[in-house]
Amino acid sequence: MKRLNKLAVSAVALATATACMSSTALADWLEEAAKPLAGTEISGIFLDRPGYRAIIKLLPEFEAKTGIKVNYEIVPYENTREKTVLNFTSQGDLTMALVDLVWIGEFAENGWIDPIENFTSDASITDPNLNLDGFFPLLLNAFGSWGGVTYGLPFDNYSGLLFYNSCMLKDAGFEKPPETWDEVMNVYAPKLTDASKNQYGFALQSLRGETQSADSFMRFLWPFGGSLLNAEFKSNLLSPESQAGLKFRQDLMQYMPPGIVSYDHAEAVNALAQGQVAMITEWSAFYGTLTDPATSKLGDCLAVAPEPAGPAGRLPALGGFSLAVAAQASEEQKKATWLFIQWATSEEIAKSYVEAGGVSGRMAVYEDPAIKSQYKFVEPMVASWQAGVPEFRPRFPSWPGISEVVAEWGSKMMLGEVSAEEGAKQIGTRMEDILTKDGYYDGSKKLLQ
Repeated sequence: MKRLNKLAVSAVALATATACMSSTALADWLEEAAKPLAGTEISGIFLDRPGYRAIIKLLPEFEAKTGIKVNYEIVPYENTREKTVLNFTSQGDLTMALVDLVWIGEFAENGWIDPIENFTSDASITDPNLNLDGFFPLLLNAFGSWGGVTYGLPFDNYSGLLFYNSCMLKDAGFEKPPETWDEVMNVYAPKLTDASKNQYGFALQSLRGETQSADSFMRFLWPFGGSLLNAEFKSNLLSPESQAGLKFRQDLMQYMPPGIVSYDHAEAVNALAQGQVAMITEWSAFYGTLTDPATSKLGDCLAVAPEPAGPAGRLPALGGFSLAVAAQASEEQKKATWLFIQWATSEEIAKSYVEAGGVSGRMAVYEDPAIKSQYKFVEPMVASWQAGVPEFRPRFPSWPGISEVVAEWGSKMMLGEVSAEEGAKQIGTRMEDILTKDGYYDGSKKLLQ
């Protein structure tokens, strides 16, 4: 209820802003809003991924319209949170926060980012067509909201999808992709694997770090009916369902390339792009890489489907980032940053953003017939956002520490250094120690957000 009230207040503010603006301002709201801010410099962190390369391509348009200079540093994902936290705790120069959905609790509770209500209440800097209802509700809630308050707008949006080489599948006698993980293991992968030819049925990005904890480990909990935590925030990794998923992952390794535990996203995507593997489960944002002739040999053989279903149903991975205004910025920088965030996530540039390689969080763009026909990932991605798993990775502030534990012992499981059961015990003990220290069991912190 608290979240609905906050959004209602924002909606009233937006309606008031629209009513007070002249027709000229409505047509050119960005230029008008930016006039007092011309010459202001703002700064943020970008990743070396398609969505950020897409917005960089479009950036000259924003800077020309506004006179605002956008400075950015491209940082590897693995270093982004640490670099951002250090900047905020030392009162650095970042005016904009790139917020992974699992960082939103930490950033909000530490007061490092401002609620968007601080800005939507100001008619002079708010797009009359901001339309918060135009975002997929799952994304706005998971990526940008915490404790019923909206802090950021969805920017780089991911859904886990099955990318596959339709030509390899057809040569193996398959006319359609697998519907279930059971089919992947027992029907498709055996026929698509020939180690003597360095060809494998499946690749699962599993590099130690967030890739291991989120993209590998967590991917095999939910579809099998498992979860990281139970309702009391105690470890659920020894449940029959969680163990089934983790043991399934171990068994599936026989159909993956050697050294799969060292594969990050780039290696998994490249393995499919070069014809080494037939199937991968990867984020929707990598569609552009797989369709680029400079990086992929797939051509018309590239096909996309929803992630396979497990015994608990089809529960695909959910990931992504929001953009939020940094609390440490000056008032002028905050206003300029808010203008950029609105523009970068707007319905107005959503089509250009998608065509440049990004994945918009706006619903309307995926109803465009040209977009639907040109991009094979749209239909399965949109379907996944109707019934995704917002808590695919826990969004509370303790996640970064827990992620390190999961990454360490999840990697040891895959390497055969510990069994799935022993690894789950080790993660559970260490995870509950972190949650105890952080106050989740003595009542000082809420268990659910």
